[in-house]
Amino acid sequence: MTVSGDRGPLLEAERLSKTYGRVRALDDVSFSVRPGEVHCLLGDNGAGKSTLIKILSGATSPDAGALRIDKERMRFGSPRRAAEHGVATVYQDLAVLPLMSVWRNFFLGSEPTRGWGPFRRMDWKTMKAITAQELRRIGVKLDDVSQLVGTLSGGQRQSVAIARAVHFGAAILILDEPTAALGVREAGSVLRLVAEARDHGIGVVLVTHNVAHAMTVGDRFTVLNRGRSHGTYVAGDLSREELQDLMAGGEELNRIAEAVRTEQ
Repeated sequence: MTVSGDRGPLLEAERLSKTYGRVRALDDVSFSVRPGEVHCLLGDNGAGKSTLIKILSGATSPDAGALRIDKERMRFGSPRRAAEHGVATVYQDLAVLPLMSVWRNFFLGSEPTRGWGPFRRMDWKTMKAITAQELRRIGVKLDDVSQLVGTLSGGQRQSVAIARAVHFGAAILILDEPTAALGVREAGSVLRLVAEARDHGIGVVLVTHNVAHAMTVGDRFTVLNRGRSHGTYVAGDLSREELQDLMAGGEELNRIAEAVRTEQ
């Protein structure tokens, strides 16, 4: 376990709740993430993971509960505000422009310029050099950062998004199902980058339904089921089967198994 003991949590979610109409999407959920830690949020579809991501990233606000960054209570109001406080979110459906180059996507919205007044222009040489350097630093090998993002594999796109977040100063990195659509080899590459971000002192929130991937890099695990937390566990506390059982809801799983046996 690689959690830093020198300081308190980077992020604390305290008794977060969110309701949409009659649907209780989140109900009294708490967890924290510390520097140099991968905290996995585990849950199947409908567990409340997407709602929790929206709250953490500033896309929506909770109806109840508190969110703290470095012990300071926050109410972001927008993803840009969250980013200003070091919270970067990489979504499953990556916000990249396929017909733009890797380096343009890397700096999209944060382009450095040179010159002044009417002669100001984008500093494309600097952007290319920094993009290549940052990708190399985390072990991503591309033939040319001028190639279109649309020509990259899913794992490479995830790598570019993670490298971008780290370069622009993310202290807390939220990853939404980063390995969901990837094969074994590419998933392994992305998980290696997650571990590297952790080793650089970043607090990583890995949101996933894949227990095997979570256990590969996770330091702590919070299990969500139907909007409620089923507890937080340290790596080694539970087996893979026990975590899967918590995700599915043990009693519900038993009822399904009994129904199957009855039908037979």
